[in-house]
Amino acid sequence: MTSSAVTPAFDAAAVARQFPILQREIDGRRIVYLDSGATAQKPAAVIEEIERSLRLHNANIHRGVYALAQEATERFEGARATIARFIGAAPAETIFTKNVTEAINLVAYAWGRRNVGAGDTIVLTPMEHHANIVPWQQLAREVGARLAYVALTEDGRIDLDSLDALLAREPKLVAVAHVSNVLGTVNPVEEIVRRAHAAGAVVLVDGAQAVPQRPVDVAAIGADFYGFTGHKVYGPTGIGVLHGRRELLEAMDPFLTGGDMIGSVDFEASTWKELPWKFEAGTTPYIEATALGTAVRWLDGLGREAVHAHEHALVRYALERLAEVPGLRVFGPPAEHRGALISFALDGVHPHDVAEVLGRRQVCVRAGHHCAQPLMRRLGVPATTRASFAAHTTRADVDALVEGLHEVRRIFRL
Repeated sequence: MTSSAVTPAFDAAAVARQFPILQREIDGRRIVYLDSGATAQKPAAVIEEIERSLRLHNANIHRGVYALAQEATERFEGARATIARFIGAAPAETIFTKNVTEAINLVAYAWGRRNVGAGDTIVLTPMEHHANIVPWQQLAREVGARLAYVALTEDGRIDLDSLDALLAREPKLVAVAHVSNVLGTVNPVEEIVRRAHAAGAVVLVDGAQAVPQRPVDVAAIGADFYGFTGHKVYGPTGIGVLHGRRELLEAMDPFLTGGDMIGSVDFEASTWKELPWKFEAGTTPYIEATALGTAVRWLDGLGREAVHAHEHALVRYALERLAEVPGLRVFGPPAEHRGALISFALDGVHPHDVAEVLGRRQVCVRAGHHCAQPLMRRLGVPATTRASFAAHTTRADVDALVEGLHEVRRIFRL
């Protein structure tokens, strides 16, 4: 067996010690957490920030003039500024949502229903998460638009010739994942945006898998909308981010209406606040937003380039080790085009059974269709098993996965 060296300067084992949950043992075994693509574990810094906010700074934002309320507001808006810098955006273009699913729905309703009409085309890819398919299906059904899907290459990458053919139809929108949550494919989003804009299309990028794994600069990417989910970036659940191009956001009506997003309310009509607040109706999850600000500062402190290099080297190592397992099929492109996850199937064993046996050894992986049923149909499988990596993942974690897969083969007498 050959092996790829993980970046020497990056000590993943030391990073792992910052995660309280990874210090647990269950049934005498340490936790090998390989499901960060579903949700990331939280470092102590984030957990402590949530407790600090609740213990010392809890008050509703934007409304009170007393000291606690002013502190909470400053911490909340400070987190927005931190997160905006983290992705290369302006705070006014950085909207807090519940998650990336809500961010995409916001665009589908507030931009889509004003700009997409009967006969218009929406271009998607077969590798999209349901969150980047179903809202567009609903929009197309309501307004009479049609969906078109870009072809994929044999190794699970976007066929750019197919994209160009669809762009020739002058679609209104192209919606694409930055990194596939099943194939791990890192899509060339800057090139896709360039081609789509040349064809007059607006572009939305689902960055849920990308932002935790690699440096993201939304200005350099150039997408009109870019969304991600906080709980995959080592932050809490219940918070997500939508970046939008200012002129588009200003032209859009609010997705949700009610308190805090209004300029004024009369008996017959209302006006809205300026960006970004007109899209943040009600009490925004300010505790979660503040903790997400802490999470991205923590990730920045590790060095995003160093995390990316570590995870990329780890994927190479994992692909080499998985090749040792007889009857195992890996889905997706080679390492140079892949993010920090690997989906696979073991001949003769259902992915859920694979995950169950691994789970007995406290190797935590995800099995199922990964909210990507159309892609599963393209792959010709009902489900896959997925291992996804994080800053704390070590080569020993990968070795535990491979040892567990050999145990699966022994149990099923393969």
